[in-house]
Amino acid sequence: YSRVFRPDLTTIVVIGDITPEEAGTILEKYFGDWKASGPKPDVVLPPVPANKPSAVNVPDPTQVQDTVELVEQLEMNRFSPDYYALQVGNHVLGGGFYATRLYRDVRQQAGYVYSIDDSLEAGETRAEYSVSYGCDPQNASKARTLIEGELRAMREYPVTPAELQQAKALLLRQIPLAESSEDAVASGIIRRARIGLPLNEPLNAAQHYFNMTADQVRTAFAKWIDPASFVQVVRGPTPQ
Repeated sequence: YSRVFRPDLTTIVVIGDITPEEAGTILEKYFGDWKASGPKPDVVLPPVPANKPSAVNVPDPTQVQDTVELVEQLEMNRFSPDYYALQVGNHVLGGGFYATRLYRDVRQQAGYVYSIDDSLEAGETRAEYSVSYGCDPQNASKARTLIEGELRAMREYPVTPAELQQAKALLLRQIPLAESSEDAVASGIIRRARIGLPLNEPLNAAQHYFNMTADQVRTAFAKWIDPASFVQVVRGPTPQ
C-alpha cells in the first residue's frame, strides 16, 4: 500500500472560497506526516509504435447487430502541435451529430449504421484515433468503406468554410462548459497537472482553435491518419 499510494505521486487540488494559506494549513494538518516509502516508481507509459492493420471478431450470442471499433495508434502525444488540428477535423467528421460528415453520409444517406462517432484520445506519451459504429452484420464492411473514403477526403481536400466554422464553434463552446462546476474545474486541473500541461491550457486551446485553418486540418490528417491502418474489432455476429 505504501509503495503505491504515496505523496510524490499525488496532486491535491482545492477549489472554493479559501485562501492558499488556509488550504495549506489544512493539507499540512492531515497530510503533513505522509512520507514516501522507497524509490519513486516510474508510472509514465512508454511510447508505442504505430500498429499494423488487423481484424478481430468477438462473438456475442446476445447481440443480433455488430458493434464495430476501428482504432489506430498514432505516433504522437498530447503535446503535438497537430493535436488541435486533429480535434477540429474530428469534429468535422463526428463532433456535431446530425451536422457532421460521418452521421450524414454513413447513417442518414447510406443507412448503413444505427450510430456512429469518432474520437481522438491523447496522453503524455500516446495517442489513438478511433471510429465506432453499430450496424447490421451485412453492412459492417460497407460502412467501413464509406468511413475510409471520408478519411481519405480529409487527407486530400480542405474542409469547407462552414464545416470549419461549425467545428471551431463546437470546440470553443465546450471549453467554458467543461468548467461549469467546482468539481469540473478541479477535474480539469488534475488532468492537466498529471501529464504536465499548463494550467491555462483551456485558454491556449481556445486560441489554437480560433486561429485554425482548413489547410492545417488537411495537413494534420494527411500526416497522422491512415485509413488503411485500422485495427478492427467487431463484437457480435460475424461481419459481412
